[in-house]
Amino acid sequence: MKRTIIILVVVALLVLVGFRLSKNYAEINANSNVSTDLNYTSVSVAPVEQMVLDRSIQLVGYLNPNKEINIAAESQGQLTSLNLELGQQVSKGSVLGTIDSKQKQLTLEATKISVAKLEKDLNRYKILYAGGTLTEQQLEEMQNAFDNAVILFKQAQKQLDDATIKSPLTGIITQKFVEQGSFINMGSPIATIVDISSLKIKLNVSESNVYELKKGDLAKITTDVYPNNTFEAKISFISPKGDAAHNYEVELEIKNNHDHPLKAGTYVNVNIKIQADKQALYIPRTALMGGMSNASVYLAQGNKAVLRKINVRTGDDKYLEVVSGLSNDDKVITAGQVNLSDGKTIKATTK
Repeated sequence: MKRTIIILVVVALLVLVGFRLSKNYAEINANSNVSTDLNYTSVSVAPVEQMVLDRSIQLVGYLNPNKEINIAAESQGQLTSLNLELGQQVSKGSVLGTIDSKQKQLTLEATKISVAKLEKDLNRYKILYAGGTLTEQQLEEMQNAFDNAVILFKQAQKQLDDATIKSPLTGIITQKFVEQGSFINMGSPIATIVDISSLKIKLNVSESNVYELKKGDLAKITTDVYPNNTFEAKISFISPKGDAAHNYEVELEIKNNHDHPLKAGTYVNVNIKIQADKQALYIPRTALMGGMSNASVYLAQGNKAVLRKINVRTGDDKYLEVVSGLSNDDKVITAGQVNLSDGKTIKATTK
């Protein structure tokens, strides 16, 4: 009898535990599907709008000098003078140094004398040829001798000129490789000059954005160096060829500022404003289902949600431009899509 009572108590406890677990499970399911007992889903809707939307592209780049040239020796010999120091501002055509040129000067004088003598001989030959004393071949030989002498004179003049080192541009000396008195060979590096009167900003722009840009577009430039100042730059080059990642090199030019001078190598923030040239249809980004390449939205048609495939492209941080699939009298669902399916009954609230 006692054994029977124990068995009955155990069975009763198991039934009670099972009932309690079943009740808890039902409550959990009820909490996770709050709308299962409703015959509609509450959603928010917004109209498809036709507008002119200005947007901007935000990029980061760094400043490059407008020009940077490495000066190399164009002659061989001892560096007899050197007029440059690091940080020195130099003008285009200014003399930076000289290479020993005594031998070159002597060679130039010799060729100059030879040219003068042969010019007199050539004039005399022309007179004799006109009188029939010389043949045409003799005159041609003298003409060739004179022409060769002129060439040698020009070469000697060039070699003498090359012994004077001149600045090829206006800029600042950033590197100095030699000292006065050094013996240098042709091609030996002398110095590096940079021109930062204007600077270049080189950017890598994605394929989706580069087609929005054109040469001459303006950009606003900011930098942490001058946090309260904004500079203006202009697009000067857009590469016609992208890299393996479909990025395109874009170059902007910015005039240096006397009051807030910029240096090459500084990181800058670039804001390029893209102005739409015509009205287009736009939807809120929150309406988008899927990604840009497989976009779809739910339309609110009466009291039903209708799934629609569309084509979109970038707009701004709030809107996407509609390429196809919608018209300006459509309304798209912007909230509540998680509980929707095609054709489901909705109760819409317009934002």
